[in-house]
Amino acid sequence: MLWSVVKIILFVALVAAATLGASALLDMQGGVRIALGGIELNLTPLKAVLAMIVLVALVWVLLKLVSFAVALLKFINGDETALTRYFDRNRERKGFEALSEGVMALASGEGNVAMAKAAKAEKYLRKPELTNLITAQAAEMVGDTRKAETVYKRLLADDRTRFVGVRGIMKQKLATGDMETARKLAEKAHALKPKHAETQDTLLQLQARAQDWAGARATLRTKLKYGTLPRDVHQRRDAVLALSEAKDILNEGNDISAREAAIEANRLSPDLIPAAVMAARGYIEQGKPRYAVRVIKKAWDAQPHPDLAAAFAAIEPEETPQARIKRFGQLAKIKPDHRETKLLMAELNIAAEDFPAARRALGDLVETAPDARVLTIMAAIDRGEGASDAVVRGWLTRALSAPRGPQWVCENCNHVHGEWMPVCDQCQGVDTLTWRSPKESEIMGAAGATMLPLIVGALEDHSEAEDIVDAEEVPESEAPDVSSKADADRTSGAEAEGNADDSDVFEAEILPGKA
Repeated sequence: MLWSVVKIILFVALVAAATLGASALLDMQGGVRIALGGIELNLTPLKAVLAMIVLVALVWVLLKLVSFAVALLKFINGDETALTRYFDRNRERKGFEALSEGVMALASGEGNVAMAKAAKAEKYLRKPELTNLITAQAAEMVGDTRKAETVYKRLLADDRTRFVGVRGIMKQKLATGDMETARKLAEKAHALKPKHAETQDTLLQLQARAQDWAGARATLRTKLKYGTLPRDVHQRRDAVLALSEAKDILNEGNDISAREAAIEANRLSPDLIPAAVMAARGYIEQGKPRYAVRVIKKAWDAQPHPDLAAAFAAIEPEETPQARIKRFGQLAKIKPDHRETKLLMAELNIAAEDFPAARRALGDLVETAPDARVLTIMAAIDRGEGASDAVVRGWLTRALSAPRGPQWVCENCNHVHGEWMPVCDQCQGVDTLTWRSPKESEIMGAAGATMLPLIVGALEDHSEAEDIVDAEEVPESEAPDVSSKADADRTSGAEAEGNADDSDVFEAEILPGKA
């Protein structure tokens, strides 16, 4: 609307300027005298200007006639295409001018103008491979998806433009959420241009989303072949997809094939924790504990993790707490100063009821990284050493509102996942989950349930305990702030009683000697 007003104002201004100029020329004294041979012409200023305009037009017409005469002479002399080239040259000039204006309009965001210029260019050039692309993109810009799809389908008829048409329709299906059709179109586009990096990435993401692990691994090999993916990244992602394939095989009931696939995934990427855990459990089922130990040690050296410790415990499920502490010394020696090692040894000593040793193993984590798991372990240690209920409940109350600690977090969108998965369910990124602490703290009420089964010396399913604790979780705004052990000692009996429901759940589940 504003631009239309501006154009009207400019038009009025130009008409007014022309009128004023003509009036000034009429009122101007003198004129122009032209003498040629015996002929003399006297022109007023206005007539002189009009004569100049006519002269320029006559020169332009003369040049056109000369050009046409030259083409005609060539045709008379035997050049049968001279006249055709003359007229085609004019058409091409007009067509390419319209085409360039259409491209500029498209870049400027003027979709309707771009479509009009593309139609004009098609009239002169007859090059649909150029004009249809501009028309389709302009139609998408103005929201006319039906027209855009129609034009993209026209591009499918030409081998030179088939890839562009397939890719355009694929993007439309992605925008509308038709992932199955989009995946089929991505496969077609990939077959037409296997080197196209964007199509490779789109196809890989769609295949992973559809859990087509075999197809995704084939796409990964293509990316490696054409140099769009580094070899080390390919090996890691191939391991992720192989592990996902193994899980699907396991769900189908084929334990042997699943074990082999998990072992293959671990071979491809020894630092992939879920693959190491699955491979280790496969070796345990095969009666090969030495292989399981080797797999877990290698993964622990790359990234200590509670799941690795649980798998290591499963190698000897019936051992005594003292024997378990001695055997787990193999892991503790690998990374003795790591947070997970300290927590692991503290839990093992709690299970052996050696609470001073558990406190020593925990080190300074209470001051440097007081997350829910650390605080829960402190509650267990104080309970074992005979501390009062107020002290224990103080630790547990802090644990309710403390950060959860390391979790599976997506590197792309920072979405937190309860368990590892190959594809982020938020942003659909492939192999984007890492084991680290989220940027923002979260309330975690199930800290006690996350403690390893090492505490009780046997592997158990803690899912029911987690449900119980989650049901008792309190909002952060309602959780009392007990910032230290001394504060916990000063907590009144009424406050301790008010938190009894929450802390009793922890005590019943994890604290030794609590009935």
